[in-house]
Amino acid sequence: MKNDVTEKFLAKLLGFTGAFTTIFLISGSVTDPVNAPKMVSIGVLGSAAIATVLTTELRGRLMEYKLLLGFVISFLLMMVISTTLTQAPLTQILYGAYGRNNGFLTYFFLVLCLLSALSLNSLKSCGSIAGSLLIAGAINLAYGMWVILFGDFVGWDNPYKSILGTFGNPNFIGAFLGIIFSAIIALLVDKRSKKQVRFLSLALLPICGYEILNTNAIQGRAVAAFGTTIVIFLYLRSKFSKWIVVAYSTVSFVAGSIALAGALQVGPLTELVYKTSVSLRGQYWLAGWNTGQSHPLSGVGMDTFGDWYRRMRDPRALELPGVNTVVNAAHNVPIDIFAFGGWPLFVSYLLIMLYSGLSMIKVIRRKKDFDVTFAILASGWAGYQLQSIISINQIGLAVWGWLLSGTIIAYERIDRNGHTEISSNIKLELKSKLKSKTHDSLPAQVPIYAALGGIVGLLIALPPLTADVKWRSSMVARTLPALEDTMNDSYFNPPNNMKFLKNIQTLEQSNLNELSRKYALEAVKWNPDAFDSWKVLYLIRNSTPDEKALALKNMKRLDPLNPDVTSTK
Repeated sequence: MKNDVTEKFLAKLLGFTGAFTTIFLISGSVTDPVNAPKMVSIGVLGSAAIATVLTTELRGRLMEYKLLLGFVISFLLMMVISTTLTQAPLTQILYGAYGRNNGFLTYFFLVLCLLSALSLNSLKSCGSIAGSLLIAGAINLAYGMWVILFGDFVGWDNPYKSILGTFGNPNFIGAFLGIIFSAIIALLVDKRSKKQVRFLSLALLPICGYEILNTNAIQGRAVAAFGTTIVIFLYLRSKFSKWIVVAYSTVSFVAGSIALAGALQVGPLTELVYKTSVSLRGQYWLAGWNTGQSHPLSGVGMDTFGDWYRRMRDPRALELPGVNTVVNAAHNVPIDIFAFGGWPLFVSYLLIMLYSGLSMIKVIRRKKDFDVTFAILASGWAGYQLQSIISINQIGLAVWGWLLSGTIIAYERIDRNGHTEISSNIKLELKSKLKSKTHDSLPAQVPIYAALGGIVGLLIALPPLTADVKWRSSMVARTLPALEDTMNDSYFNPPNNMKFLKNIQTLEQSNLNELSRKYALEAVKWNPDAFDSWKVLYLIRNSTPDEKALALKNMKRLDPLNPDVTSTK
């Protein structure tokens, strides 16, 4: 029984991990209100969750997945090898690029979430994860409607002129609301849901649809349609003959193919679903693929694609998206991972996700009844996978991709052993009620170990956030000592390329030319593959002729297709 109590604690902790990471942001005291805070959240809570598993008997359940553990260990090992072999700065590898934070540590924490979820051993625990997803969705729906009606109370720059949710970007909130839309559909068609829940779902569905449209993000509509298709498939399969299901699946496949063709500028739906961003993404994907192919066994290092985009882009990219348009993500998570770690990391990632996908298929083949928990988990997982191949690995979305992967794998095991497990649980519960009215309490050491794990995670994940807080404080103080203090490299104040560039610009505009030169030289020393750092060194007033010549040489090395690397347009 103590295992059951510990598992309930773990399920609540994992659910909180997903929901809190999704909604957590910091406004005012940082320059990046979204990504660094979310990295801290997943670091603290993911570490607390794995500490709970490893310090209790729940760890024994992990050994039931030897093949999956092999894939996970391979993934982690290849990240280590990539980190060892890359020439990129270690702090950039660990924490990721500024404004992304998709470095080694973020992926490590995502793995911890997946591994922790494998220890779930009841459908109720899986339901807690699904419920937490809905809670995070409800909070974002309320926030989005407030923004639409009254304006945004978060003081961030919003060039998109649409709702951003707790993700800071309309594409990400659009994709997340697409996942929530399909989850609401699952609640609506589930006749075992309480009337109050179905009534609330009926009220929230049009609000969710309206907010998805308000994001102007095609991926939000695509994720909503894809997830809803899966939910309806599961529902029809539980109610009707296989011929109805086959007909529905055929129609859905044809409709999806036509929509996909339209997105690729083929067929009747081109004007409806095509956006220029689709063509842009094609160039980003190609550059990411070229990057991975250039280092097939080790990749170029975690979250360093931005340093390689110019070198690896196709000549056609000079026209669209343009010679001076650059990105630091391939807008496709698997291709990003291929660029980061080459074929070994890429294959390991695909095998982990394939394992989860096959677990989902096993449940679908075995389970005839409609289970709203599984419908939410499956549609959410599929929605994340779709988003991951057309967009960026935003931490608030990625936490669900990995958490749902682990939960679906656990669900498959629970469902496979369901009859014996349910019978056993009923007997134990009746026996407990007859013998005693007391309830087992959570062992005191469990929350202690979880807290210790969370503290370790906090110390590991905190540096990018503390550095950003210091940087923002220097902007408010507007003094030279405060600015220079942000440039003093330390554990809780790691450097990043954006901070170098902005501070050098500030010094140059303040006519502190020798100081701007000093830090420009430090920037190129810190990361010799950062094109923008060399360009700043070339443009600042106090650079020597030799330094300008060296900068020009490196700009041409890093951007070989650009006919004019010195252009400021």
